[in-house]
Amino acid sequence: MVQTDANPGGLPKSVFDDLQSQLAANRSVFYRALPSGPFYGFNRPGVEPSEAIIENWWRQGMMGGAKAHYDGIVAFSQTDFTEDLRKITVPVLVMHGDDDQIVPYGDSGPLSAQLVQNGTLKTYPGFPHGMPTTQAETINADLLAFIQS
Repeated sequence: MVQTDANPGGLPKSVFDDLQSQLAANRSVFYRALPSGPFYGFNRPGVEPSEAIIENWWRQGMMGGAKAHYDGIVAFSQTDFTEDLRKITVPVLVMHGDDDQIVPYGDSGPLSAQLVQNGTLKTYPGFPHGMPTTQAETINADLLAFIQS
C-alpha cells in the first residue's frame, strides 16, 4: 500500500507513520476514531453511524496486542504481495468498494484481480472498507453466488 518506485500509486509512508503515532499515543482513542469515520464510511454525508458497530470494532481492537497492532501497520502497508498473488491459481473473487478510504480502490482491487491467475473483480459503488459489516446482505449474497458457481 505504501508508495514506492514499484508502486507509484500507493500512499505516502507518512500516512502509515501517522497511523502508528495515533495508535501509540492512545490506542483506545485510535480504535474509536477509525470505525467512527473512514473505516465504515460513517464520516460521509448522509451516513448514519452505528454505535454498536463502532463499539464492537473498538472492543476487538482493544483485545489485541499493542505491539502486534503497531507492527501490523508496517506489515500491511509495506509488504509487497505481488509475487504471492501471481502464484494463486484457484478462482478468486476480489470484492472492493470504490469509496474505500482505508485501502484506495484504484491501486488495490483491480490490480489484485489482475495479478491472480483466475480473478474476478466485483466493484461496489459507494461501499466503504467495512462493507462486509455495513452491507452484509449484498456482500454475503455475492460471496454465496461465487462459491456456488
